[in-house]
Amino acid sequence: MSLARVFRHLQGYLQPISKAQPPLMSVLTRSQKQGRHWQHTARQSTDCQWQLQEECLELSYGGLLMHFDYVWLRDHCRSSSCYNSKTNQRNLDTANVELNIRPTHSRVDNENLFLTWPDGHVTKYRLSWLAQHSYEGQKQSTMQPRIIWNSDIYTDAKVPSANWDKFMTCDEELKKFLSSFLLYGIAFVEDVPPTVEATETVTKRVSLIRETMYGKMWNFTSDFSRGDTAYTKLALDRHTDTSYFQEPCGIQVFHCLRHEGTGGRTLLVDGFYSADQVFKKTPDNFELLARVPIKHEYIENISQHRNHMIGIGPVLNVYPWNNEVYMVRYNNYDRAVINTIPHDVVKRWYVAHRELTTELRKPENELWVKLKPGKVLFIDNWRVMHGRESFTGLRQLCGCYLTRDDVLNTARSLGLQA
Repeated sequence: MSLARVFRHLQGYLQPISKAQPPLMSVLTRSQKQGRHWQHTARQSTDCQWQLQEECLELSYGGLLMHFDYVWLRDHCRSSSCYNSKTNQRNLDTANVELNIRPTHSRVDNENLFLTWPDGHVTKYRLSWLAQHSYEGQKQSTMQPRIIWNSDIYTDAKVPSANWDKFMTCDEELKKFLSSFLLYGIAFVEDVPPTVEATETVTKRVSLIRETMYGKMWNFTSDFSRGDTAYTKLALDRHTDTSYFQEPCGIQVFHCLRHEGTGGRTLLVDGFYSADQVFKKTPDNFELLARVPIKHEYIENISQHRNHMIGIGPVLNVYPWNNEVYMVRYNNYDRAVINTIPHDVVKRWYVAHRELTTELRKPENELWVKLKPGKVLFIDNWRVMHGRESFTGLRQLCGCYLTRDDVLNTARSLGLQA
């Protein structure tokens, strides 16, 4: 449950703070069985207490102790003169707000805080809004709900696939599909006609297609037509795609149109689950992988294709306020020369990278899927690594990348947290 939903149910009495407040009482809960990560449970308190301190407003509400700088409070006024509620854009010129501003008066009612500023302007804040948007609230909540998983967790969840016909016509089916995708980082649509055109149609139901140097829709076999191991029959270890982009592609789509041979199963591994294992066992290694930037590089000189791409970033990308992992950039094939780490840190980085690799390669973390005509797979490329076993015979795949922002936009428009 989001903080906003929790606080909407809170009612009670209000009084000024008369003494120092006790420390924030909160619980960060983890469930290995369900794989839930970074959930917050607020103490069920009905008190609202506040105090105008020298540098900030101290507010205790719903069991959450919060601090708001006065400049922040003035900047976030939602009155009609300061904020356009139709466009959801700020009217107030922040550069004109006095940095040492301080309210002259404060009061509260059952749901709101009122501050009067030196020029007489009055700002009204809903207490639930302040709790939802406070630093302390964000620190204990997740930007995007997820269920981290290994093979058993995902298999036991029995996540249903979407059906092509219903998926293309029913928004509720699309919402269920996106809900599963956001929670697990993978989702399937079944009974899709085994053509490039149908695959393109089903992907556009979700988002815009991101065009890269591979084009929009790609349709390939093991003909080594591009300078990439993916265009062979060799096995591929787990990895994220386009790690050599400054912004790696967010979503990847695969559809096996035909396979006349053996092997070729697809490997899927939840990078968030493995990163969480590193965090629990060796926090220093987690911190190093989240702090040190490295380079990934793609150099292609085949036929008419001439490309040289370089992407720079840490292996684990986290939000600094809550340590929530939001992107994994892991590709041992495309990792460039390591020249962004000083010599006295290099060995420690290799140790941390080895621990993450060990977690990623544990058999219990591997989900193997046999792709077949009609079964379209969507992968969160910022989270779930994919690979494959070697194969024989003709194997034809098509797919594309989707723009991440537009996938999340579709999810939010359907009422999902993303």
